[in-house]
Amino acid sequence: PRGEHPYVSLLGLKTFGTAELHSRVEDGLSYEALERLRKVLDLPLSRVSELLKIPPRTLARRKGAKRLHPNESDRLVRVSRLVGLALLLFEGDLGATRGWLTTPHGALAGETPLDFATTGVGAREVENLIGRLEHGIPL
Repeated sequence: PRGEHPYVSLLGLKTFGTAELHSRVEDGLSYEALERLRKVLDLPLSRVSELLKIPPRTLARRKGAKRLHPNESDRLVRVSRLVGLALLLFEGDLGATRGWLTTPHGALAGETPLDFATTGVGAREVENLIGRLEHGIPL
């Protein structure tokens, strides 16, 4: 997919422009978007709940309503972006991407990239790490 934000295709979105994506996040993404990313990552729902900081009971309510709140949608897009960047790093190899995202890394205080990315600051550091790896810069 082309556009400014191709990683949103992992969520099943066809909106790639920043303004459109901003609007979709503000409206709240569909619960199905979360399910699509969960399947890409091959993680249990309980793990996705932890990563997105959405308690299981709240997640069950979102499933019933078929929609996430804006702040939850924003966190989902943040994770999608990292998965997309990691997929590029591993040249589309989903197995290698999943493995890297779920393996503790010394450059991330021994945490996995997914766990480190539960905050905006942490997500930016994971993005920086991916950038260093892409360019062969020593860690």
